[in-house]
Amino acid sequence: MSLRRSGGALAAALLLSACAGGVIPPGAGGPAPVRPPRGGGETVISPVPATPRPTLPVTPPTATPPADSANAVSAGIARGPDIASLIPPGERSRKALQAFRLSCPSLMRRTDQSGLTSGSDWNNACAAASSWPESSANEFFSRYFEAVQVGPGTAFVTGYYEPEIAGARSRQPGYQVPIYRRPSHLIDVNLGLFSDSLKGKTIRGKVEGSNFVPFDDRSQIVAGSLAGRGLELAWAADPVEFFFLQVQGSGRLLLPDGGVMRIGYDGQNGRDYTGIGKLMKDRGLIQAGSMQDIMQYLRAHPEEGAAIMNENKSCVFFRELTGAGPLGAMGVAVTPEATVAADPRYVPLGAPVLLSLDRAEPNGIWIAQDTGGAIKGANRFDSFWGAGSNARGIAGGMSARGSALILLPVGSAARLGQN
Repeated sequence: MSLRRSGGALAAALLLSACAGGVIPPGAGGPAPVRPPRGGGETVISPVPATPRPTLPVTPPTATPPADSANAVSAGIARGPDIASLIPPGERSRKALQAFRLSCPSLMRRTDQSGLTSGSDWNNACAAASSWPESSANEFFSRYFEAVQVGPGTAFVTGYYEPEIAGARSRQPGYQVPIYRRPSHLIDVNLGLFSDSLKGKTIRGKVEGSNFVPFDDRSQIVAGSLAGRGLELAWAADPVEFFFLQVQGSGRLLLPDGGVMRIGYDGQNGRDYTGIGKLMKDRGLIQAGSMQDIMQYLRAHPEEGAAIMNENKSCVFFRELTGAGPLGAMGVAVTPEATVAADPRYVPLGAPVLLSLDRAEPNGIWIAQDTGGAIKGANRFDSFWGAGSNARGIAGGMSARGSALILLPVGSAARLGQN
């Protein structure tokens, strides 16, 4: 999967899993981190309103396909408008061209689950992208692509980012929250090996004696079930910050000596997750569901917050990352303000996506380079904003609606029966 292996968008953090150890320290209590997260407190970004482009009428399929065969073609496709006037010049298009170039090697050899393209369809666009001047990136997309709308075209877009939190490679005062590697006794079982009716299904657990049993849940891990096994990869200063890093599935530890250690997803304990944001909203503890709302409550009510997090049995494990990154589902580094996560059944991974939403910041060209556990269905996207306080502020409150067009190589629409 992706940068956010635990799945889903930050604005939907209430739906996701995490495992931050220990009792949440009160705002003024407990040892202060030696180095606080870069940028200080919470950055609040005021949305810039915009008017989205209307969606297109589409002829629905004559029959509802089985759930396991649903894709873009079965959802119904409408030929989109000419895109030359819809793609604005500027930084968004330039970054999208950079991201598209990175995706091309994988794009040309991948099997497209959406049914919209084959690998060779992308050859001309990828060849041109390798030398196209970034100053006229919008002209590149206008020349080599045409638009289609998948299904009703009504888009919902959230945001994610690469968190930066205070951390250390070794346990020391101010850094008491363990960040665990994947345990060697955590085992994945392919159930399809035992029964054809279970093909495609896996479970995760551990062996106890002669039995295969569920792996430790979050409360057990927080209580120390993995302590003393040499699994501590690093130590975080703040369990609340670490909770949200786990929601993202990848992040940067800002070390006491000024260095940076990047960590990424390396497995999950196999337990179902409970969305703490939804749980908190249902109990009347918070009104909205943004990262900022959840975090504020957790800090203000440390004991209750720790108990709420323990209601989520899911826990994420990490490894140290080196080289370019963070990596998305295509195996290439995701690009800030150019990468979106999408459902590959409805969008070819590597394809450009043109968004027109009721919030201006995400409008324009993005490249579908990632996936996520909560990013399911046609026209559902999760936008990547990079690292730092501004990215955190935008991603944490991103919730935009409007319309989406998928850009395919010229000639694809005609082959799909769209004139």
